Amino acid sequence: MTVDLSSKIQNTQFKNLFLNASGIHCQSKKELEELMNDHYSGGLVTKSATPNSRFGNPLPRYHSLPAGSINSMGLPNEGFQFYLDYVTHSNIQKPTILSIAGMSKEEDLELLHQIQDSKYQGLTELNLSCPNVIGKPQMAYDFASSNQMLKEIFAFFKKPLGIKLPPYFDLVHFDKIAKILNQYPLSHVNTINSIGNGMWVDVEKESVVLKPKGGFGGIGGAIALPTALANVRALRQRLNASINIIGTGGVTSGKDAFAHVLCGANMVSIGTQLYEEGLGAFQRINNELIEIMKAKGYHSLDDFRGKLKEQ
Repeated sequence: MTVDLSSKIQNTQFKNLFLNASGIHCQSKKELEELMNDHYSGGLVTKSATPNSRFGNPLPRYHSLPAGSINSMGLPNEGFQFYLDYVTHSNIQKPTILSIAGMSKEEDLELLHQIQDSKYQGLTELNLSCPNVIGKPQMAYDFASSNQMLKEIFAFFKKPLGIKLPPYFDLVHFDKIAKILNQYPLSHVNTINSIGNGMWVDVEKESVVLKPKGGFGGIGGAIALPTALANVRALRQRLNASINIIGTGGVTSGKDAFAHVLCGANMVSIGTQLYEEGLGAFQRINNELIEIMKAKGYHSLDDFRGKLKEQ
């Protein structure tokens, strides 16, 4: 039985649905090349780029948990021009998503102007949801400001653009953000970023495990799966059909990826598991998803995408 894992975001076709989460194995040229050459990843997402290079938050800023991870990375990256040069000048063999995260609205708009004026024709993703930059709030929780920003962006930006969202926890908030997003020609939303401002305590040392922000950090990995699935499902029920969804959060197995698609995801990105396991996670999760689909008699993702049953 043949199983087809191909998917697409608007008119961009991917050989399969799996992506790296922005921030994982995509900062340096070496990491980007390894992703580009990996047979089992469908595309490549760059590190969220700021106008200038950043070291990020002080170390330690990542800690493995029994069921996931906590991090306060603080957007370490090589700077916007590095990633723009990579996606426009390198030997690109698969679709790319250029992720950007200015430190202010003005910086976001300037970066998007530069992309609009460049020869880059791939997907762009604006990160409105990083919870770990000291002193920088998550704009996507400010609905009025998000709406105003998108209005200004689409007054000039004509290339495919998606946004990275934080997790929402109230059904009213899903209604509000969807009402805003449906006004604009977004290519996609990426949901979720890490669950902001969690904490983990080392009982033996009687201390937090992260140095930045007094130990507060974003929660990811398996523990985030229920929240991620809820966000994919709630947004798919509310967004225009033209806005695709990248499901991110808690994917450690083919079963988790299947659940994301069942909730309505077009693509699935892998973060903590990729960091912990390495690029081999792509092949393993690909194979596990194929076996689940074969057992259920599904030939393509469209056979079950968004068809979650209710009791």
